Amino acid sequence: MRIGQLAERTGTSERLLRYYERVGLLSSARLPNGYRAYEPAAEQTVLRIRALLAAGLPTAVIREVLPCGRSDGSLRACPGVLERLRDRLADLDDRAAELDRARDTLRAAIAATENRPRTELPQPFAGEPVGEEPRAWAGVEGDAGGEEAEPVPGQVSVMVPLAATV
Repeated sequence: MRIGQLAERTGTSERLLRYYERVGLLSSARLPNGYRAYEPAAEQTVLRIRALLAAGLPTAVIREVLPCGRSDGSLRACPGVLERLRDRLADLDDRAAELDRARDTLRAAIAATENRPRTELPQPFAGEPVGEEPRAWAGVEGDAGGEEAEPVPGQVSVMVPLAATV
């Protein structure tokens, strides 16, 4: 099949298929007119590549994993592949834990802010028009008129971990 047919069947752009070929994930034969010709199995290969990319694997690891694939979608034991997959899973677990912590910190910051009357907001944020980025976040000191308010202990306990994530 030609590249346009493969692209249509897999929902992948022709440009991306050429990239897969350039990095060694996919192969094709060349017709006398220079067009690419793919074997019927290329459709499953492209779908497997897309699934592995969606799982967060880099192309270098996918290049190692592809030869280990079976027609039913499972993997046979290839040297080093299981270790690479476990390493990637550990990386994803670490990243997920970081995102969980960041989400929890942000939720706490939102809750601490939502539960305070507007008059108690720290001065750099009080009086700012809705929809504009607060000047304090933009790194520019501003004067919203009035005296600066010191954060209360509850805000400090939320802001310190939040600042550590930035």
